[in-house]
Amino acid sequence: MDLSIATGPTESPQLMTTIGANLVDTVARHGDREALVDCVSGRRWTYAELLAEVDAVALGLLELGVTKDDRVGIWAPNCPEWVFVQYATARIGAILVNVNPAYRSHELSFVVGQSGMRTIVAVPEFKGSSYAGMIAEAQAEHPSLVDVVLIGTRSWEQLCETGRGEDRTRLAEIESGLDAADPINIQYTSGTTGFPKGATLSHANILNNGWFVGELIDYTEEDRVCIPVPFYHCFGMVMGNLACTSHGAAMVIPAPAFDPVATLEAVADERCTSLYGVPTMFIAMLDQPIVDTLDLTSLRTGIMAGSPCPVETMKQVIGRLGMTEVSICYGMTETSPVSTQTRTDDSLERRVSTVGRVGPHLEVKIADPGTGEVLPRGEAGELCTRGYSVMLGYWDQPDKTAEAIDADGWMRTGDLGVMDADGYVTITGRIKDMVIRGGENIYPREIEEFLMTHPDVLDAQVIGVPDDKYGEELMAWLRLRDGAAPIDAPALREFCSGKLAHYKIPPYVHVVDEFPMTVTGKVRKVEMRKAAAELLADRG
Repeated sequence: MDLSIATGPTESPQLMTTIGANLVDTVARHGDREALVDCVSGRRWTYAELLAEVDAVALGLLELGVTKDDRVGIWAPNCPEWVFVQYATARIGAILVNVNPAYRSHELSFVVGQSGMRTIVAVPEFKGSSYAGMIAEAQAEHPSLVDVVLIGTRSWEQLCETGRGEDRTRLAEIESGLDAADPINIQYTSGTTGFPKGATLSHANILNNGWFVGELIDYTEEDRVCIPVPFYHCFGMVMGNLACTSHGAAMVIPAPAFDPVATLEAVADERCTSLYGVPTMFIAMLDQPIVDTLDLTSLRTGIMAGSPCPVETMKQVIGRLGMTEVSICYGMTETSPVSTQTRTDDSLERRVSTVGRVGPHLEVKIADPGTGEVLPRGEAGELCTRGYSVMLGYWDQPDKTAEAIDADGWMRTGDLGVMDADGYVTITGRIKDMVIRGGENIYPREIEEFLMTHPDVLDAQVIGVPDDKYGEELMAWLRLRDGAAPIDAPALREFCSGKLAHYKIPPYVHVVDEFPMTVTGKVRKVEMRKAAAELLADRG
């Protein structure tokens, strides 16, 4: 009887170096090749020019007093400066803390405090929200946040000018004291028990993941990768940026935030060979009238991840966009992120019904969630993964780390999957109540706890309900205090606005006297989801 456990290929060796050293090596081989293009500003950099910018920022940070292991936040939409800071922190061994651009004051303050952030680089404002104002609030609460550098202002110019005046050989000395196993990045994932947890990743974690993701879609220095997915997430900064810089390929930024027309135009204008997105992004691009008028013949490959891809969408991605070698990836932030991936020669059927096979130098297994025993092929259980990609742990939360990673190094994903006879994995559901909205993983507990700060809310439960556009959307079930005025969706949005990221604000509200409960007093979310589907169907 074959068991549901598989090991990835090992012919291609792992990169046993730091991110900074790898970038220097790429520059030595491809210094004159284009490295980075910002379509909005028209700015572009060769690899040699990119390294010069990175080093200026790195030296500027050193002059601010940033040292190895200090936490440096980056809070901005996709822009060249995000890339500079990503590699600059790696050059000096500082730990980059990714802050989601959708975060608001409540979430920012938590991340600053939990990570012990010393310095933050941010845009002053984005989409009408004052990041500078929210940072000032966070500084008042957390005096450990010493330095604020705002992109596009004098503070950013000063940082770069200071760095350009410094001796770049200092960086080689610092580099010699860094190790591939050092922590280099903290990415916050929504927590099932309230606030986000900081997945802490090393050079080896994310550099190798970017490298092998690129290897499996045959990246070379000839590739030009359009990256409309956010840099704050592994999809952008690892599968995008690190896959490119480890292969000498070009990173193309179509816009600060996803814009389907701008993305398609970037592919055409920059002759991109690869394009990234979650299924909803590809659906939006295919829905644009311009799609069939542009020359997209340069496209060869790309990556779709985040949620399952509808068959019809995959057919159009291959047929209309020409992405014949498109790859499906499965992963999670805690595993750098990719664990399984379809190969360029996998059939259409494999690419829409599975998340591929285990990646190089990794192991995956399907285990009984209760006993941990490996199950026979074809049986559903919890997908677990082990290898270089597994995070160092959750920042300053050893108890949470021990819950996620067992004594043998297996990361428990919380997802239910099945492995077939050929090692292909299909995701069938999830153990937790996670909601996946347009590729964003949302854990209801954090939202529930915030909703319960409303003076009229006695108790709150948040569930996922089916949604044509995003796959799933949020619905809040509320129990109100005696004598409280009714709360509808607009009132709830007003209460949450500026405090929670927009995608965490439930557009549906259902007020009840009691929640459906089990005999042991646990809320029955399964029953709530069923009732919610009927409620929404009745509303039409």
